[in-house]
Amino acid sequence: MVFLTVEKTRFEMVKKRHSKTYVDAKAEGMVDSQLISLWDAVLKSENYFSSSGCAGRILLLGLPKNASKKEAYFHRKFHRKVLLREIIAGVEENEKGELWLKQEPFILHIGCENISGARELLKVMRRAGIKRGGIMVAEPGKFIIECQGTQSLSLPVKQGKTQIIGKEALSELVKEANKKLEKNYVSLKKFEKELDDIL
Repeated sequence: MVFLTVEKTRFEMVKKRHSKTYVDAKAEGMVDSQLISLWDAVLKSENYFSSSGCAGRILLLGLPKNASKKEAYFHRKFHRKVLLREIIAGVEENEKGELWLKQEPFILHIGCENISGARELLKVMRRAGIKRGGIMVAEPGKFIIECQGTQSLSLPVKQGKTQIIGKEALSELVKEANKKLEKNYVSLKKFEKELDDIL
């Protein structure tokens, strides 16, 4: 009984801390707009909290010559669909090392108090058709579930000063990245709808 009380107290403290972080980030415009309705619903729930999340993005990732992946940097980053001219401008500006065009899916971290709540989240993921994810943290009063979409694209577009993808091909790649990002948003909304049943 004492253990359960400690577990509950820890969960309430962790939820309060993460909830404040979300509210502050939202006020500062630091939360992806596609996540706000989802995170607002989680905020109001008694049994879950939002730990962190990204609704998906398109980016140009730079990798300095002879550098490791740890030294990669964001040359351009968009948490929305992009225009071809935005990508072309970013590609033309970069002349160091490798430059990659990437579209990355949403990734969410949702917390709950116990294994029962974690199992419910995993069931929600399956109903929503989400195949990537699982329990990342399992401690008394703090379980964190990671949930990730599958829509992605990644390929090099420039090596030093040499553009290895022409503008016509780049145009098609940008269209594909935008299409995948839109599918990503549809999947995210489906997850939000399924999650609403347990909040």
